[in-house]
Amino acid sequence: MSRLLREHGLAFQDALRRLGGQFVAAFLNLLVIGIALSLPLAMYVVLGNVSDFSRQAAAEPQLTLFLRPDADATVARNIESRLKGHAAIGRYQFVAKAVALEDLKKAAGLSGIVEELGRNPLPDAYVVTGRPDGAEALEALRSEAATWPGVDHAQLDTLWARQVEAVIRGGRTVVVILGSLLGVALVAITFNTIRLQILGRREEIEVSKLIGATNAFIRRPFLYLGTLQGLIGACIAWGLVMFAVGVLERELGVAASLIAQDGVLRRLDIRDTIALAVLAGGLGWFGAWLSVTLHLRRFEPV
Repeated sequence: MSRLLREHGLAFQDALRRLGGQFVAAFLNLLVIGIALSLPLAMYVVLGNVSDFSRQAAAEPQLTLFLRPDADATVARNIESRLKGHAAIGRYQFVAKAVALEDLKKAAGLSGIVEELGRNPLPDAYVVTGRPDGAEALEALRSEAATWPGVDHAQLDTLWARQVEAVIRGGRTVVVILGSLLGVALVAITFNTIRLQILGRREEIEVSKLIGATNAFIRRPFLYLGTLQGLIGACIAWGLVMFAVGVLERELGVAASLIAQDGVLRRLDIRDTIALAVLAGGLGWFGAWLSVTLHLRRFEPV
């Protein structure tokens, strides 16, 4: 067991020496890998923030029923009787047009303009709040309520959030496709890097095979090298994305509080970081294994 651990330790040290021995070329390769990984990673973070904002905005879906200008108290009571006990409704509130006008004056500072109109242009309305998981039922209620006598317009305030959610689902598909393509690129970069390393040490490999070295022994340092490339590239991608989120948060300022409740944008958590490291390291290992396995077949001693 100690012998095996010692061999792995020597192979790991050899991989580190190879990275340090060609610092400029290795750095450029790692930078390319990091940038390639950062693209789908950045899209993943953006979609996560948009998804959180959409769920926050749509946590309590609301439906507003605007009554006709000529609707009287009897019509309003009939509509209220329809709303009572409806399965899709969490609660509802009647907003008289006089109250709505006063709120408009306070919120928008339009008291002078409204007074010049000489009349109240706002209708009576019912603000209906649906259950947290009843968005689809509330949408069905919107279609139903639009046909009720006295209802001029039924507006579902969370329709836009559902449209955003559809865009998010499409964006996730794009992230998977882009991530897959760039994963293949990472394997290709690692494959080519290891190929150059093997060709540069061809004579050493042939001599090692002559004195009895197994393919596993020869392959081990290259596998560590490929894995290290993937892991370091993942670290670079992580740093780029976290830096970009910090800059974006600072530039947005107050607007960031509209996306996140505490004004702090979502970042990569520990699970995302571990998944990134495992995926990038695994792809680097696979690219190295593929390259070594294919080329060792050609280096049989003569």
